Amino acid sequence: MSDLANLEARFGAGNYAPLPVTVVRGEGIYLWDDRGRRYMDMMGAYSAVSFGHCHPRLVAALTAQAQRLDTISRAYFSDRLGPFLAKACALTGMDAALPMNSGAEAVETALKAARKWAYKVKGVPADRAEIIVADGNFHGRTIAITGFSTVPQYRDGFGPFPPGFRSVPFGNIAALAAAITPHTAAFLIEPIQGEGGINVPPEGYLAEAARICRTNDVLLLCDEIQTGLGRTGKLLACQHDGVEPDGLMLGKALGGGLLPVSLFLARHEVMRVFAPGDHGSTFGGNPIAAAVGLAALDTLIDEHLVERAASTGAYLLRRLSALDNPVIREVRGRGLFAGIELHRSMASSGEVVGRLLQAGVLTKDTHRNTIRLAPPLTIDESQIDWAIDRLAEVLGDVVSPVMETATAGEAIAPNA
Repeated sequence: MSDLANLEARFGAGNYAPLPVTVVRGEGIYLWDDRGRRYMDMMGAYSAVSFGHCHPRLVAALTAQAQRLDTISRAYFSDRLGPFLAKACALTGMDAALPMNSGAEAVETALKAARKWAYKVKGVPADRAEIIVADGNFHGRTIAITGFSTVPQYRDGFGPFPPGFRSVPFGNIAALAAAITPHTAAFLIEPIQGEGGINVPPEGYLAEAARICRTNDVLLLCDEIQTGLGRTGKLLACQHDGVEPDGLMLGKALGGGLLPVSLFLARHEVMRVFAPGDHGSTFGGNPIAAAVGLAALDTLIDEHLVERAASTGAYLLRRLSALDNPVIREVRGRGLFAGIELHRSMASSGEVVGRLLQAGVLTKDTHRNTIRLAPPLTIDESQIDWAIDRLAEVLGDVVSPVMETATAGEAIAPNA
């Protein structure tokens, strides 16, 4: 490791295991390390860098606002927040928005809104509200959110957890219908599960979930923190099913890759449960965040990045699906949000990610032995070709020794 990496490892908490590269500069879809080597960023900081690194328009918005007014807190109005919230609501069809910083904060805000709505509007008895979530979910790292995670490591050592959550299998509409009770306040769902392995639900699942929620007076809350703002080829991933949720969460790309910006957006009936003092954030909606968020939304539309993600995303998935390698178990995704699941008996996704680093491609593995691809929406087809060619080479290098072993007489379980 470099001296800088050693310094970070020595003084930083051990809650991350970074790949052995020290990044010092970024531009567009590329990153450079401290030795001057260039890499293609095929992870996009978990969708946070959807506009590419250091987009000039976003940097200009950040710089201009930082030189004019920084943070004043929500104790006062600012000239930046109103236009930002209005733009976000106009694009998403929501009535009102509540600004926060991180995606997890947006989710926590949604949980609070859903519970208070259940008591004040639906009439659920005090402290009896339930929120349904999906197995394999990832909505953040707070105590409440990790409490309803189904990943053992995320929960280990952090209990006791707040009650009031029920988990059902992702994509199983019958399980959702069976879990709803008169005390159910909301169903919280990722339209496509990112951390869970780029899991795409069956066609029509979200539309039917929305229908069931409406029938039972249950809020549908869509976590679009990774999938929103064009990532899947629609402004929102729930739009692939023609769904208009009661509330949704945006984050990551909303900050243009420059700083944390998030929103909880909802219908008036939901948002009106908040009164002054009920909820807040010192930095949420600060003028710099609002200026960058507004510039990000304007850039998304002006540069036609949603449409671009639909086109280049279809190309990416075609290239991935055409890869002829027995180590690949399944290719999943939508738009520029793809996962390549590998047979566990043949290769480790972590090993492949390490080899991709050496080949000049930066990405990361996730659950289900899956390699995640979520490049900036500015990527073009020639750049996709270069990255997928490197992936094909790496997978070929990984599988060759395995096939040689099999030829020598050892059995391989291809469906493992």
